[in-house]
Amino acid sequence: MKVQQGDADRLAAEARARVLIDRQLAEAGWSVQDKRNLNLFAAQGVACREVVMKPGHGRVDYLLYVDQRAVGVIEAKPQGTTLSGVEWQSAMYAEGLPPDVRLKALTHDGRLPFVFEASGTETHFTNGYDPDPRARRLFNFPKAETLARILRDAESDPAAPTWRAKVRHLPALDTIALRPAQITAIHGVEQSLAAQHHDRSLVQMATGAGKTFTAVTSSYRLLKFGGFQRILFLVDRNNLADQTSAEFQNYQTPGDGRRFTEIYNVDKLTSAGMLGSSNVVISTIQRVFRALQGDEVTADDDPGLDDFVPDAPVTVAYNSQLPPETFDLVIVDEAHRSIYGVWRGVLEYFDAHVVGLTATPGKQTFAFFRQNLVSEYTYPQSVADRVNVDFDLYRIRTEISERGGRIEAGTIVPKVDRRTRKERLEAIEEDYEYTHKQLDRAVTAKSQIRLVLETFRDRLFTEIFPGRSTVPKTLIFAKDDAHAEEIVTTVREVFGRGNDFAAKITYNARDPKGQLQAFRTSPSLRIAVTVDMIATGTDVKPLECVFFMRDVRSAQYFEQMKGRGARTIAPADFQSVTPDASTKTRFVIVDAVGVTEHDFVDPPLNRDKGISLKKLLDKAAALSLTENETATLASRLAKLELDLTHAERGELDTVAGIPMRDLVRGLVDAVDPDTQALSAAGAVDPVGAVQQLLNAAIKPLAANPELRNRILELRATHDRVIDEVNADRLVEAGGVVDTSRARSIVDSWRAYLDEHRDEITAIQLLGEAREGRIAFADIQELANRISRPPHNWTPDIIWNAYEVLYASRVRHSDRHTLTDLVSLLRYTVGVDDELVPYADRVRERYAGWLTQQKQHGTEFSHNERWWLDRMVEVIAASAGITVEDLDRSPFTERGGVDGALRDLGDRAGTLLDDLNMELTA
Repeated sequence: MKVQQGDADRLAAEARARVLIDRQLAEAGWSVQDKRNLNLFAAQGVACREVVMKPGHGRVDYLLYVDQRAVGVIEAKPQGTTLSGVEWQSAMYAEGLPPDVRLKALTHDGRLPFVFEASGTETHFTNGYDPDPRARRLFNFPKAETLARILRDAESDPAAPTWRAKVRHLPALDTIALRPAQITAIHGVEQSLAAQHHDRSLVQMATGAGKTFTAVTSSYRLLKFGGFQRILFLVDRNNLADQTSAEFQNYQTPGDGRRFTEIYNVDKLTSAGMLGSSNVVISTIQRVFRALQGDEVTADDDPGLDDFVPDAPVTVAYNSQLPPETFDLVIVDEAHRSIYGVWRGVLEYFDAHVVGLTATPGKQTFAFFRQNLVSEYTYPQSVADRVNVDFDLYRIRTEISERGGRIEAGTIVPKVDRRTRKERLEAIEEDYEYTHKQLDRAVTAKSQIRLVLETFRDRLFTEIFPGRSTVPKTLIFAKDDAHAEEIVTTVREVFGRGNDFAAKITYNARDPKGQLQAFRTSPSLRIAVTVDMIATGTDVKPLECVFFMRDVRSAQYFEQMKGRGARTIAPADFQSVTPDASTKTRFVIVDAVGVTEHDFVDPPLNRDKGISLKKLLDKAAALSLTENETATLASRLAKLELDLTHAERGELDTVAGIPMRDLVRGLVDAVDPDTQALSAAGAVDPVGAVQQLLNAAIKPLAANPELRNRILELRATHDRVIDEVNADRLVEAGGVVDTSRARSIVDSWRAYLDEHRDEITAIQLLGEAREGRIAFADIQELANRISRPPHNWTPDIIWNAYEVLYASRVRHSDRHTLTDLVSLLRYTVGVDDELVPYADRVRERYAGWLTQQKQHGTEFSHNERWWLDRMVEVIAASAGITVEDLDRSPFTERGGVDGALRDLGDRAGTLLDDLNMELTA
């Protein structure tokens, strides 16, 4: 039979493909044999070439045996063949076993379970034990021991033999220790795994919202219930591997409460390989690549390795010590965006589902994950939920940092050798001009560094953190190690402090991990300077100031750096390292290079600092808040919630009728661009649709005046600032009459009496019953009520206001008591036409009463006057006197009640009643 040229070429191409396939099988440990030399005991896995199947089913290219039983087939095709188009052929072979082979075959639903199509450059694999089996691409053929494990799993659990089957029937999630966003993320990942629409899932979760804890929880569930054997956890930097490992070690599993590491082994990847029992392996992608290359990988920090980003995409080769089936799941935690570009080949080497965790996914990230965003939790939402704190921006500009500088020829300047850091003096041969972009790289302007830091120092306690006296925990980002060295030296000089006040924490520093721990917990270490080591993933919860002295061009990297300051912290833990602080309610980004002016930087929620909370609430009542004002209101309410006690939060929730956290979250969602886009989509009036969205979020406040008032009352209670820093200086002293303020106080006082006449007994007695005597308890009640926000009145304040307006009818007094409220009430409601201090009025009436008594022939002895004079002083201070008062000071000096009866005789009771009636009326 004559073979056509085209067929010959095809056969030759297929033969070349088989050479490649033979090599790939051999690399994976398979023994590749011809039928005539078949030896099923040569290896655990045997691939027999060219086996004739039963009539009508042709000749299979490779029949696979595991432990002497036929388990699968390989259909070989020339390179370039679309393998999905020949799946029918390999399926036919899987079902067409000849009788002699069937006796030693392991079948599932009447066919061999493992079906491959391969061209030498591409391999497709269908696992018949998967639910709805479908082909997926592999880097290389799995080892025979891998297929043997799948067979054992299928035998032990026929209903759900693979993880793709098991994840469809996971038990309910224990949500006790989880935040709502974490619950959503775990459910999203599990639903994506079960649906298998994609082999990758992306979780967008704000920095500080607990991504790692979410990943640990998900890992535990998949290992325990989901049939997963081993998970690769990729971190951005090697020092974060220790932090991630600690998260696994400290995780208490639901149910019996054992630690994660008591049940599963968690290891860092090294060239020594993994223990056969490793369940979670933690590494950077650079170290995984090095391990795949067969190079040495240690557990030590190596910034040269972990910071390395190749110029071109890496090429990965098969490694039998780390085969593609090593991991079932790869978790990528906040990795550099390059992981989805030049490092992409490492991720795609493994036959594993990839889960990405990130705060700021970019276009490249979305593309890699096939747009499969399974949950989304933004930074503003985390602020609303009290998971993170909001931030403020503070900009420092200098001439050199904005425009660069110029050094004239002939100027003698220090030059530093980059390698040895040895400094020498040298004259500049020609004029040297540098731009702001060259600053701290090609040239160091010490004056610029010092000016920026001196400005920070001088404004720290007046503008950035007003009222504070301890330098907040501050993290400064430098351009490189030399720049960091210059900054830390200058910080110590500018603040006049020692080595324990400021430290450089970089990979090149002494004991960087120990320094980092000290920065978290030590009250003395206040400022840390870093380049990249603390830029991502590292928790320093007491941090209140993130200081940029380097520019950042990546939105993702900026958000990670910003996130170092976002963490909330328990007040007691916060105060243990920053004694003059109470609660962490915000952090500040200090920008000395213009990094916050990039388009990718989102503004804080607190966008309009110039507007008061009261005005925001008033505008909410009128449904006239702008979008920026709505965001600002959300920020202020979130900050207030952090300040409140548990009881006060409960009080506010009760008045609101819903949790305040939900109300604030509604405001945040209303200003979210994605939410607004959904509302505006398809609307006849997009602008009106967005406004309706804002109004709906504001409604719980607009429809609840009591809630608005209670918010202001609680804000005022917590908004007391004590300035112990600024020394005052006398500017002027002299009489100034501010009648407008006095008028405002008097009018507000009168309005208050009208508004509360039904609530306060003292007002009722004088305003309606016109009774002269008011019990001291009623006076005390009135004093307490008017002393609260928003009025904060005392008798002195109201009295002085009347004196400013009606000086001729108000008697001046340098000292006022609570009983002066009686005089103020009598004057305000018109009982008296002159405002006289209550004590003065009592003493004047006493003098008149004594004159009356004398005219009626009654004179009092020296002993009797002692008692009467002191009774009058009690009446002046307490608006009355009782028999019980006689057993208190000063009357106890002369025997109390018994002494009064002794010296005043039977008239004692009558005199007491007369004084109460005559002097308080």
